[in-house]
Amino acid sequence: MNTNQQRSIVVIAHNLRSVHNVGSLLRTGEVFAVDTVYVTGFTPYPAHPGDERSEKLQARQTRALAKAAAGAERTMPFERHPDVEALLDSLREQGYVVAGLEIDPHAVALSDYPPTRKVALLLGDEVVGIDPTLRESCDLLLQIPVYGDKHSLNVSVAAGIALYTLRTA
Repeated sequence: MNTNQQRSIVVIAHNLRSVHNVGSLLRTGEVFAVDTVYVTGFTPYPAHPGDERSEKLQARQTRALAKAAAGAERTMPFERHPDVEALLDSLREQGYVVAGLEIDPHAVALSDYPPTRKVALLLGDEVVGIDPTLRESCDLLLQIPVYGDKHSLNVSVAAGIALYTLRTA
C-alpha cells in the first residue's frame, strides 16, 4: 500500500443544512476511504443506535439523505459529536492536522498543500462557510482555486474535490 492510501482522513461536517449534501458527503467519503465523517452543530445525520431524536425525525432525515448516499448511510462510519471545538482538540491530540475548506484570503491553494499522514477536513455551512472563530481553530485553511465567474462550489462538490486531492497527493 502506498502512502496516500495509508493516509488517515476524517471529515467534520459542521452546520451543514442540506440532508442531500450530507448524503452526498457520506457517499463521497466512502469512495475516498474516509475513516469517519463527524457531524456537528445542526448537521442532519442518519438514524443510528442510541439516537435521541424522535423516530419521525430520524426516519425523515435518513430517508432524505439516503437518496444521495446510495447506501453509504449504512456503510460509511459517522459519529455525531456535540462540541466541534472539543472534537477538533481531540483530533489534534490524535495527530491530525485540522484543515478548514474555505474561501479565505489566508487559505492555501489545495493543490499547493502537501498533506500530512493524518488530515481532518472541516466543512462549514453552505451559506456562510466556516464561522470566523472556528476558522481560527484550524491549523490551516485550504481553498479550491476557481476560474469562472462563480466563486464558490456546493459543499459536497468541494468536499469531493478536496478528498480526491488529499487522497491522491
